Amino acid sequence: MILAPDQNRRGTAYGLGVGPGDPELITLKALRLLRAAPVIAYPAPESGDSFARAIVASHLPGGQDEIEIRMPMVADRFPAAAIYDRAARQIADHLDHGHDVAVLCEGDPFFYGSFLYLFARLADRHRVEVVPGVSSLTACAAALGVPLAARNDSLTVLPAPLPEDVLEARLAAADAVAIIKLGRHFAKIRRVLDRLELTDSSHYVERATLATQRIVPIAEVAAETVPYFSMILVHRRGLAA
Repeated sequence: MILAPDQNRRGTAYGLGVGPGDPELITLKALRLLRAAPVIAYPAPESGDSFARAIVASHLPGGQDEIEIRMPMVADRFPAAAIYDRAARQIADHLDHGHDVAVLCEGDPFFYGSFLYLFARLADRHRVEVVPGVSSLTACAAALGVPLAARNDSLTVLPAPLPEDVLEARLAAADAVAIIKLGRHFAKIRRVLDRLELTDSSHYVERATLATQRIVPIAEVAAETVPYFSMILVHRRGLAA
């Protein structure tokens, strides 16, 4: 679809949190903006389908322009600045022509979301609105039936790629912990949990809210099978209650 310029207005970029995977976990506001936007943009792997787009596929009205932001989806090949620079220019071109752009982000845009890198490139010259989404933290807690924190607990979020000694020090000092981005780092995390005698107080879930969701006891998790979209919730008291 070729969009004609609208000289009377500039568009708005909407960073839409589309949730952790279940298409029903998109907010009403995000759904309204998604359907109304003439342009959508979303991250995608270097080849294959976009997970963010797949989440909202059943909600799309059709006829929208689409911007695929192709990037490596592995931690040791973090997307180069040039990828976000190019995507920001594409989005800005639509905004300058008066067209709103809905930028899809898994989970919440400002919780380790790829959208925050686009926000940094667009917000100083264009109108940008962030619509929060259901985060992986709350989705995993709900799937496990395990509260994140209670009373005066401090909740710590630890990315699994951190060095082992850093993980151990922060786990040792925390009341409740969410360990994210597990993937190939699971074996390291398991060693730390064992040393701190926290394994029995830990809960593992992968691909929360999806049809492929799995909840497995820590002792039964095969390290080589752990996906990026997995999480361990830890609570020193055993349960946050």
